[in-house]
Amino acid sequence: MTTLGRPNTALLVVDVQNGVVAEAHERDAVVANVGSLVEKARREEVPVIWVQHSDGRLTKGSEDWRIVPELAPADAEPLVDKSYGDSFEDTTLETVLSGLEVGRLVVVGAQTDACIRSTLHGALVRGYDATLVSDAHTTGDQTAWGAPPPDQVITHTNLYWTYQTAPGRTAGTVETKDADFGGTS
Repeated sequence: MTTLGRPNTALLVVDVQNGVVAEAHERDAVVANVGSLVEKARREEVPVIWVQHSDGRLTKGSEDWRIVPELAPADAEPLVDKSYGDSFEDTTLETVLSGLEVGRLVVVGAQTDACIRSTLHGALVRGYDATLVSDAHTTGDQTAWGAPPPDQVITHTNLYWTYQTAPGRTAGTVETKDADFGGTS
């Protein structure tokens, strides 16, 4: 259980933006899974928090920067702007989560080997329980820079996050069909 003493869970949708997922592994399936989780969270009145990256390649306001057209944040859902891999780093995310009394995050989005991993670790070290939805995150092909193929990056991330632990906190993975916003992983 979270060390923060906050009872609520939130769905954290990280960087599902046109320029981030355009060439991502199994893009359409992952976006569909994210969409079904957003719908489920909304039905269960669980906060959905959107994170949107900007940098030299993803210029704020550009088409690449926009969230994919299949997904649309509701007007009342928080949108956190970031410019580092960890969604907590130099953003309003902690303030948003604190205000919603969130101590557990269910994390989806992109890129697996960058912002997803950074955000998961950032959450855990800050006292959050952090569940990764194993079939609702993706990455692009970074093999030209020595990385394994995207499917292996995703599989490895799912493997090691399944067994991640920290004192007083839980981590783990779950498939979209089994995602539960009511308890720990």
